[in-house]
Amino acid sequence: MSIPTSRTNETARIIIDTEKCKGCGNCVEVCKDFSLELKNGKASISEHSVFGCIACGHCMCICNNHAIRIEGRFTSAEQLFELGSKAEMSDYYQLLNLLKRRRSIREFKDMAVDKEIIDKILAAAEFSPMGIPPSDVNVVVFDTKEKVKAFSMDYCQFLNNYKWLVSNWFLGLMRPFWGKNNDQLFRTFVKPLVNKFIEYGEKDINIFTYDAPVALYFYGSPFTDPADPLIAATYAMLAAEASGLGSCMIGSFHPMIQYGKKGKAFREKYNIRFKSREGLILIIGYPKVHYKYGIERSFANEDWN
Repeated sequence: MSIPTSRTNETARIIIDTEKCKGCGNCVEVCKDFSLELKNGKASISEHSVFGCIACGHCMCICNNHAIRIEGRFTSAEQLFELGSKAEMSDYYQLLNLLKRRRSIREFKDMAVDKEIIDKILAAAEFSPMGIPPSDVNVVVFDTKEKVKAFSMDYCQFLNNYKWLVSNWFLGLMRPFWGKNNDQLFRTFVKPLVNKFIEYGEKDINIFTYDAPVALYFYGSPFTDPADPLIAATYAMLAAEASGLGSCMIGSFHPMIQYGKKGKAFREKYNIRFKSREGLILIIGYPKVHYKYGIERSFANEDWN
């Protein structure tokens, strides 16, 4: 029984070279699908797997003797590469300083971002963890200021179709059904945001993506773990920061284009292939402003059990 994604509905094949296998059992230990077992001192295919091989690649990556190959679900032995030494890794404090320096940037220099840098950012995001491989995250790339603004103005115009969604009569009608918290969210956040997008869009002022030189829209498919696009966007954000760029995540776009004929038409216009539960836009560019200070942050709760 395979786990389907938008890219495949087949299980991967596990190929074992028994001549190379030393029987260490590492592959069996890391396979949480129970697809492998030791028989007569050698790794072999188990008859007790949960889903069938999903091509996570753990067994192939842990075998020092190249005794196991995975083929299928967009994975193969040709994709293996040797990991660098720990000395080549960022340490905790280097990572912490990157995180502490990051702020949401909405003011950008009028400078293009080279395609090579965008490719590097996307390459880093491809290593983000996913629910079930192969990745079902999709990306739409707007790689010039002109493209970003045209898309943004189009979206602001699109929002005119949904002004009723934030009207007083509709919010009053829905309050008994979706409760106090959603009512507050719509009245204090969604309503003023939608109205401002429309108002400024009519003046040809972009307060949606702030005329950033690049916008990356990460979204999933009906099969995607909802967290996957958000994690990929986060990896892209960190890669952008490490590349000397400023960035800002925008979550207000995705929910509005998921429903109705106009939402479908908008998705089709911009090659957005699927409806999905979660998605994020990441705008990036060379920051026009530089902050001298940071601010300590905290979780709502931190309960240790």
